[in-house]
Amino acid sequence: MTKPQFLVVALLLSASATAQNDLLGMLGEEETGPEYTNAAFKTTRVINAHSLENTAPGVLDFRIGHRFGPGNGGLQDFFGLDGATVRLGFDYGVTDRLMVGFGRSGYQKTLDGFVKYKLVRQCDAGCSAPITLAIVAASSMTTLDAQEVPWYDPNRKDYFTHRLSYAWTVILGRKFSEAISLQINPGVVHRNLVAGADDPNDVFHASGAGRVKITKRLAFNAEYFHVLRNGLDEGFQNSLSVGFDVETGGHVFQLHLSNSAGMFDRAFITETNGDWARTFGRPGDGAGIHFGFNISRVFTVNEPKKRNG
Repeated sequence: MTKPQFLVVALLLSASATAQNDLLGMLGEEETGPEYTNAAFKTTRVINAHSLENTAPGVLDFRIGHRFGPGNGGLQDFFGLDGATVRLGFDYGVTDRLMVGFGRSGYQKTLDGFVKYKLVRQCDAGCSAPITLAIVAASSMTTLDAQEVPWYDPNRKDYFTHRLSYAWTVILGRKFSEAISLQINPGVVHRNLVAGADDPNDVFHASGAGRVKITKRLAFNAEYFHVLRNGLDEGFQNSLSVGFDVETGGHVFQLHLSNSAGMFDRAFITETNGDWARTFGRPGDGAGIHFGFNISRVFTVNEPKKRNG
């Protein structure tokens, strides 16, 4: 094909595409992509666990997590209100599939970060995906003094790598209706260093979570982490949390009860010691459950470019 012939063909194809778009516009119809399901959960977290949702692209989510002490501490601890741990975090939507975040917790003075990617997105129209599938890779590092870390041993040198842990989670779920969303989120936590030879470095769990929408602005959430491998510290409990999401304009306010004090993977999956059976027990009977709340406030940092119809 000669150069003039190539130019003629290109112009004809361009005119054809333009005419098609104009015709669709005249008919009130525009070419649109798939319609993906959204709002399976009100925020990117159920309570501790990552939910099916991602932060929108170009949006920064500032999160405050607050967990009071065990409620069975009695009046001396004002029923847990005197002892609290806080996590401050920032989550950012890089694309409509990719989300990153980091945070800092008062619990063991820990820094944590994660990357979350949606491999499959549930679709309402234009495609046939019946579920959402996402993966989360996370890491955490404690900044406690060497003598304060849980695995401290005076005969062992404190290396930086000892303070690291990693977590990988697969999230598989579906929004069944406007009222009900369910997910399973199995995974593994790897701890670089543990206290004793009998403690596992790799801790596997089979976990799940769900949401029931009560009103337009109120929803009930629950999550459970079942550890599959024994050998954790004496007194260890599987993490169980229940609570409510309250949406107030640009904020989502989460109120919950949990037997976990920490708010990052290693803490609530491998170090939970609160016992729901001791919720109303006597002070000193062991750790009970914690009352807490999460606050989410979003800010648009980068407005995504809109595509012309």
